Amino acid sequence: MKMANLPTHSGTSEELYALADAIGAVTGGAVAIEDLDHRVLAYSTLPDQRIDEHRRRGILQRRVPHQPEQLAQYREVLAAPGVVRLPTLAEAELPRAAVAIRAGQRPLGTIWAIEGESAIDEAGERAMLDGARLAALHMLRRRSAAELDLQAREEALRAALRGRRSAREVRFELGLPGLRPLALLGFAPLAGSDVPGDDLLVRLAAASSRHWPAVHAEASVATVGRTVYVLLPLDEPVSAFATARRLGEQAAAVLDRSVETPLRAAASRIASGPEELPELRAEVDDVLRVTTADPDAPVFATLGDTHTRVLLAHVADELARRPRLRHPGVDAMLDHDRAKGTAFAASVTAWLDAVGNIGDAAARLTIHPNTLKYRLRRAGELFGLDLDHPDDRLSCWLQLRLLR
Repeated sequence: MKMANLPTHSGTSEELYALADAIGAVTGGAVAIEDLDHRVLAYSTLPDQRIDEHRRRGILQRRVPHQPEQLAQYREVLAAPGVVRLPTLAEAELPRAAVAIRAGQRPLGTIWAIEGESAIDEAGERAMLDGARLAALHMLRRRSAAELDLQAREEALRAALRGRRSAREVRFELGLPGLRPLALLGFAPLAGSDVPGDDLLVRLAAASSRHWPAVHAEASVATVGRTVYVLLPLDEPVSAFATARRLGEQAAAVLDRSVETPLRAAASRIASGPEELPELRAEVDDVLRVTTADPDAPVFATLGDTHTRVLLAHVADELARRPRLRHPGVDAMLDHDRAKGTAFAASVTAWLDAVGNIGDAAARLTIHPNTLKYRLRRAGELFGLDLDHPDDRLSCWLQLRLLR
């Protein structure tokens, strides 16, 4: 069979199935057509084609079962210009060949063919390459109208987040009827990822644009800076926050897998109107600022989960902008420790962390309690720290805590 006989009309699901059958007839093996989220869009249904358990589960679940080792195979296929022969990952798995589906340089998905009784020959490889080009046309036709709408919504949301749209304009452009509760979610990669920043952000934005229309038809997605934001119109005010959290946690798990690097997600408070979007964005940014910098931070968080760290970050910003607000005695103590090799700052910090309990603080420092008492007294004498006054204690602790 020549590829000239393959279907070439509009991109419906039936035609992708017909395309899979046509490729399978030439290659002699069962064929599956997948998108970038590893969803099975279509598969061949010809008789007597061998399939293994991995393919059977993919057909039943309409998604390829997750295998960590297989992610490397997907990367190899999407990077290759032609057909790639892949080793089996399990004893009962059958050998496969795969090819990327692209529109120009833009990846759209993959085609996988299980080897039949004999290996796929040159005609079979040519059929897979021709099939990939036809699959790209079908997939683009199906996506074009939806993508135009998504792009318009993205531009409107981006402008709203920057405060460049009135509430009335946002309601019209994003189709927000009535006074519905709104939540803003944010997704950003963990700092220090091995993946180049621009590539990672493009992949995160693309995965988000595919995920959200499938789980929330009214969601709007936009990328601003290093963050992908999602605006969710919700229905029940009483359960709105719980719904936003559930959807955000689910999305974080899916997107983390799609971009193959750790992510952090944040949710804002619930708002009653789009005029609050710039404030919601600031809240989400505050949460992501502290969680993306911490490998041990939870994947999903709100301001309530991170309030203390967000507050300290803002205090640090203010002290950096206005150094004159720093307690001069703390700076003098730090300079003395660096020059003389003393441990006044560590001693004061341990005592403050222990809420004034000499025994606990001394144990943390592994020194005698009387030694700690002496250091605290000398800190007051040398650097003018009034540790008996609660305001002075708070000021000292803030500056010392921010150093950590």
